[in-house]
Amino acid sequence: MKILVTIVLVLAVGYLLWPSPKFPAPPPGSIQSQEPGDTESIYRAAYYSNLSREEVEDYYFRQFGGWGIRQILPPEEAQSLVRDQTRSSYLEEMIHPGRESLYVNVFVPILPQDEIRINGVKYLNKISVRYVPSQPVSRLTVLLLTAVAAYLLFKEYVLA
Repeated sequence: MKILVTIVLVLAVGYLLWPSPKFPAPPPGSIQSQEPGDTESIYRAAYYSNLSREEVEDYYFRQFGGWGIRQILPPEEAQSLVRDQTRSSYLEEMIHPGRESLYVNVFVPILPQDEIRINGVKYLNKISVRYVPSQPVSRLTVLLLTAVAAYLLFKEYVLA
């Protein structure tokens, strides 16, 4: 049992110390938004694009490492998760459990007054991306506390 627990802990430490992906590059054929709210953080950016929903989701999933959990969230949550006053048609969160998350919000205008035109070029959507990294020290601290709690619970309820 001790060998199994040691192997699991070593694998968990390796996973938690694995380097995090960089902030995703802009999607192909897009231009970056220079609006003040889109440039105020190094962990958030917005782009005007003509990519479809599937192309946007697949592109960012590959940029985020090509693995992890993908979760579709209600578009209303974009204002609290990505940026306040963000308009949203759909929102997806990509998660590396216990590590970092990437929020991809896309606004697709439906009404004529919402049409996106930049320098005379019409774009189908605006993509807002927010990266939420975590520090390896924080990850290891959570692992340590979880291991201690699991040991104490095991000792209390299984060995008693």
